[in-house]
Amino acid sequence: MRRRTALLAVSTAVALALTGCASQDSTSAAAEDGTTTVTLALDWTPNTNHTGIYVAQRKGWFKDAGIDLKVVPYGTTAPETLIANHKADFGISYQEGITTARAAGQDIKSVYAVTQKTNVTVSVRADRDDIKSPKDLDGKTYAGFGAPYEKALLQKVIQADGGKGDFKQITLSTSAYAALYAGKADFAMPMPTWEGLEAKETGKPLKDFALADYGVPAIYSTLIASSGQYLKNNPEIAKKFLAAVNRGYEYAADHPDQAADLLIAANKSTLTNTELVKESERLLAKEYYRAKDGTIGTQSAERWQAFADFDFRSGLLTDENGRKLTEAPDASEFFTDDYLPAATK
Repeated sequence: MRRRTALLAVSTAVALALTGCASQDSTSAAAEDGTTTVTLALDWTPNTNHTGIYVAQRKGWFKDAGIDLKVVPYGTTAPETLIANHKADFGISYQEGITTARAAGQDIKSVYAVTQKTNVTVSVRADRDDIKSPKDLDGKTYAGFGAPYEKALLQKVIQADGGKGDFKQITLSTSAYAALYAGKADFAMPMPTWEGLEAKETGKPLKDFALADYGVPAIYSTLIASSGQYLKNNPEIAKKFLAAVNRGYEYAADHPDQAADLLIAANKSTLTNTELVKESERLLAKEYYRAKDGTIGTQSAERWQAFADFDFRSGLLTDENGRKLTEAPDASEFFTDDYLPAATK
């Protein structure tokens, strides 16, 4: 459901080659009908992480705000790369990716938290009686996405349970649960709001170990990001865009079935398993969209710093020259809530 590949620094030459799919500079362009064109790069094919965006689009809330939203399909170039090189105005991202990019000096900043709860677990086949807790994963094989943070995160989980944190790794070429049931690997890190549900639906249920139970800081698994340059040049457009987005996710949180129908209607050829989409949307609405205080879209400095500290201690953060950081970065600049509707009142 989600791209979780490693985020790499991009050379200027490559950045300049990114044309034809997104905006060409950091100032939104006015269309002939008076609306302002805003581009949003997806991180994967349309799915329930994107529901609020499609709800707002189908309901006409972007148009009402004077915005002509252009959704950029996911391709070979990561949204973080498009944003940081000012080829997309906004994009779907995740906390691990933004932390890595910001540490390396890239121009990207989170502006909206789609999910408030960590949307990934360590999972094994439900019938693996030999794996009762993470310490039993020592010596086993992990099927992952190839991102550098995965090993450090899993070592933390296993060691917190009393294990050594030694395991083998392979890269997924299929869904996590399919790899586990095919015997290609012993454990993986799927999203409970999609693959976990799909696994159960297909008769291949999973047993999950929550990261938070083993010392891993809370993660904003799905975010909307922009660049500092775009936000500086287009503050009012950014506020209008996020107001429409927020309205979409509030609708999804309050009316999950109707929101799922709107998402499906916008992506009929992609989202063919309608019951899975609705089940996923219900779970997101129940447990993931709203923070503990009931807000939607908001982020906290404490959570951002905790994860940056975790990445630093794990040796995962490098500067723009590829050298490991010698001190933890200040994560207060990695995100902003200044463009959310509540911040504009």
